[in-house]
Amino acid sequence: MGIVNTEIKQKTIGKEISLTGVGLHTGKNVTLTFKPATANSGLAFKRKDLEGMPVIEADATYVTNTQRGTCLEKNGVTIQTSEHVLAALVGLDVDNAIIELNASEPPIMDGSSKFFVEAIEQAGVVELDAFREEYVVTDIVSYTDEESGSEILVMPSKEYQITTMVDFGTKVLGTQNATLNQISDFKDQISNARTFSFLHEIEMLLQHGLIKGGDLNNAIVYVDKPLSAETMEKLKVAFKKDSIAVKPNGILDNLTLHYPNEAARHKLLDVLGDLALVGTRIRGKIIANKPGHFVNTQFAKKLSKLIKNERRNNVPNIDLNQPPLMDVNQIMAMLPHRQPFLMIDKVFELTDSYVTAMKNVTMNESFFAGHFPGAPVMPGVLIVEAMAQTGGILVLNTVPDPENYLTFFMKMDNVKFKQKVVPGDTLIFKCSLITPIRRGICHMQGYAYANGKLCAEAELMAQISKVK
Repeated sequence: MGIVNTEIKQKTIGKEISLTGVGLHTGKNVTLTFKPATANSGLAFKRKDLEGMPVIEADATYVTNTQRGTCLEKNGVTIQTSEHVLAALVGLDVDNAIIELNASEPPIMDGSSKFFVEAIEQAGVVELDAFREEYVVTDIVSYTDEESGSEILVMPSKEYQITTMVDFGTKVLGTQNATLNQISDFKDQISNARTFSFLHEIEMLLQHGLIKGGDLNNAIVYVDKPLSAETMEKLKVAFKKDSIAVKPNGILDNLTLHYPNEAARHKLLDVLGDLALVGTRIRGKIIANKPGHFVNTQFAKKLSKLIKNERRNNVPNIDLNQPPLMDVNQIMAMLPHRQPFLMIDKVFELTDSYVTAMKNVTMNESFFAGHFPGAPVMPGVLIVEAMAQTGGILVLNTVPDPENYLTFFMKMDNVKFKQKVVPGDTLIFKCSLITPIRRGICHMQGYAYANGKLCAEAELMAQISKVK
């Protein structure tokens, strides 16, 4: 497994755009506005109708209820049925956006993602000045819900793919499968698959007054039991229809299926929306057998936790015995630093967006004489300096005559020290661009690892300037 910085730019929407409709479970009119967001901010909901306009990030840790749709809650503020909106954003390759609502639930529209997709397309999708991260799956990760027999897993694949298999054990809706081979197919193959329900569920929801916004234009109803005259009358009233009948394919006559496997496609749409809560793009194939919001979001929580741990200990996989890309002499030809202030010994990888280097920490370092005699520890500021020198290689690699330039710090943010570094340790550094290099300014995320663990991290900004 591993988190990688891709060469793909992050995306947001081009301008604000709004839609209005009815919340399925609340029955209230609601306006949803998609708004552009900055790089690295992710997807987030904003409750415009509440004091202080609280924001709830699309994060698996906020999932509280999955009874009928995925409900998020943060500091007592809720968002119901988040999945169709999130699926539309991920399906159109949007990384960052604010979803502003004046109620707790997005409008149900026709029970699919189609109208959200149309709105996002109208607003346009634009690139931001930052690279996207992806979680590359190298091992199978799975989650099984013993009670329902539902299972969801992810396995290695070159791109994000999803297959869903549904089996509700009813004659009217047999076993169905659906597959999304690439995200770019979402709009045409999945986005208009509508939500569905069984007659016995509709009866129960009607009894409890729980589908106030429901009309038969936003749900496929599979008739899995005989339709009594009493139920028929209730449905007519609830759905404001003069007559209701069952079609030969076992669904109510309110609508025509878009696909024979529309139910499996809608379940795929739900999986895509629920897994948006992982918060990081996935490079792997999802296989979901009998998926549902509970199993989807439990799996999202598991993946999210794994990714957080990976991020903490995402040690670059470097063979220290292989010949380096640059040895110390080549490094000195590029960097102006000299002993005792040259802090890196070898460079192993160098691309347009990241660099990895290493330093052998020995007892002979000059700073150990005074830091701390009897218990030598490498000063944290020097680990950050070594990180910056590693980043210096990245930025100086963009000019033809690096020997004529000096690199200066502009700022450091979010500096954290996690582990001590002592004589005998081998330090591995990785610096990745947060934004592309412009006018000799390099904004990067730096990590330092020792003994297989993250020992320091910092967000660094440096600038190169020509020696006068």
